Amino acid sequence: MRSIKEIEISGKRVFIRVDFNVPLNERSEITDDTRIRAVLPTLTHAISHGAKLILASHLGRPKGVRVDRFSLKPVARHLAQLLDRKVRMAPDCIGSEVREMVDRMEAGDVLLLENLRFHEGEQENDDTFARGLSDLCDIYINDAFAVAHRKNASVEAMIRHVPVCGAGLLLMEEISYFKKAMDDPKRPLVAIVGGAKVSSKLVALENLLTRVDKIVIGGAMANTFLKKKGHDMGLSKVEDGMLERADAVIREAGRRKVDVYLPVDAVVASRASADAESRIVSVQEIPPDQMVLDIGPETMALYDTVLNAAGTILWNGPMGVFEIPAFSNGTIGIARSVADSSALSMVGGGDTDAAVHQSGSIDGIGYLSTGGGAFLTLLEGRQLPAVAALQQTEA
Repeated sequence: MRSIKEIEISGKRVFIRVDFNVPLNERSEITDDTRIRAVLPTLTHAISHGAKLILASHLGRPKGVRVDRFSLKPVARHLAQLLDRKVRMAPDCIGSEVREMVDRMEAGDVLLLENLRFHEGEQENDDTFARGLSDLCDIYINDAFAVAHRKNASVEAMIRHVPVCGAGLLLMEEISYFKKAMDDPKRPLVAIVGGAKVSSKLVALENLLTRVDKIVIGGAMANTFLKKKGHDMGLSKVEDGMLERADAVIREAGRRKVDVYLPVDAVVASRASADAESRIVSVQEIPPDQMVLDIGPETMALYDTVLNAAGTILWNGPMGVFEIPAFSNGTIGIARSVADSSALSMVGGGDTDAAVHQSGSIDGIGYLSTGGGAFLTLLEGRQLPAVAALQQTEA
C-alpha cells in the first residue's frame, strides 16, 4: 500500500477520501473537530506539493437524499480556518457543475465536495456512482480510517477506476500502530473490552484470545459472563442467548492460558438515570430490583494492577454508563490507568474516545484511533475493505 508521499502529485487532481463526519450542535457548529485535525498532515503535504485537492466525505445518515442539516458547509468554513486558506464548497459530489469547478482549480486549491451520502450509490458501493467520482481526479488517496471497514463507493469501487491510488498519512499511521501493538507487542499484551453487548464483541474476543496475555472485561457485556458464572444480575442488561458463547470464551481462554478478569463489585441503581440513587455492592449481592451500571472500586483497583504491569494495552469499549456522572468513575478510572501506564497503548471506539477526552488523560494515551467500527474490525482479525482495495492496485 503506497503512501501519498510516494506518489508524484504536483499539478494533479488529487481526490482525498477523508472522514469529516463530525458532531454538530443545533446551530450547525462543530463541537469536536478531532477527525478534521487528524487529516491535516495529509492535506498540508498535498498543498505544499502543488496538488489540486478534491476532498470527499459523508456526514450523518441522510439515507440517499439531500438534507440541509447534513450539509458539509460548516466543515468547509472550519477547515478554511484550520488551513488558513480558502476552501471552496461544491454544490454536489458528482455532475457537470462539480466537474467545471474542478477544471478551474489551480495548484494548491482546495475543493470540498458535498455529502457523499446524499446519493444512495455511496453506501450501495454503486459502480456508476464510483465512476462519477473517479472522473474528477487523476489520483485517489484514502485517508478515512473511520470508514475503512465499509464497502462504499468512495472507499472501494472508486479505486477500480483511478489509475493511481494510495493511502493518506492518517490511514498509514493507524494501520502501522495497530500492527505494532498486535504483531510485535511488548508483553504482557492486555486487551480491555467493554461496551453493551457480548454479541457485538464476540468475534473480537475470540481473535484476541489468540494474541493477548490478559483480557479485562467491563460494561454491560460483563453481565452476561457473570450470569453464566452463577451470579444473579437483577435488572441488569444480559444477553441470555449468548451465555454459552460467553462460557466458551472463558474455557478457550483457560486452554490458551489467557487470564480473563471480570468485575468483582459494581455500582448499581434501579435505573440508568442521573437522579437514581446508586450504591456499591459485590457481584454476589446484586439486588433483584437493581441493575449494574458501572464497575466498582475493588474492580477498578484490580484492573489498575493489571494495567500497571502491562507492556502493551488495547482498549475498546466503556466500563459503564459513563455519560451519567454517577456511573462514570470506572470508565474514567480506566482511562487514567491506561494513560498512567508505561505500556504502549492504543484506544479505539467512539465512546472510548469520548471517555478519554472526558478524563483529561489524552496526553498519556499512546495512540487514539479515529475509528470505531474500523478499529473493531481489526480487533476481529479481519481485513479492512479500503486497505484490501488499495493493496490490489499494486498486485
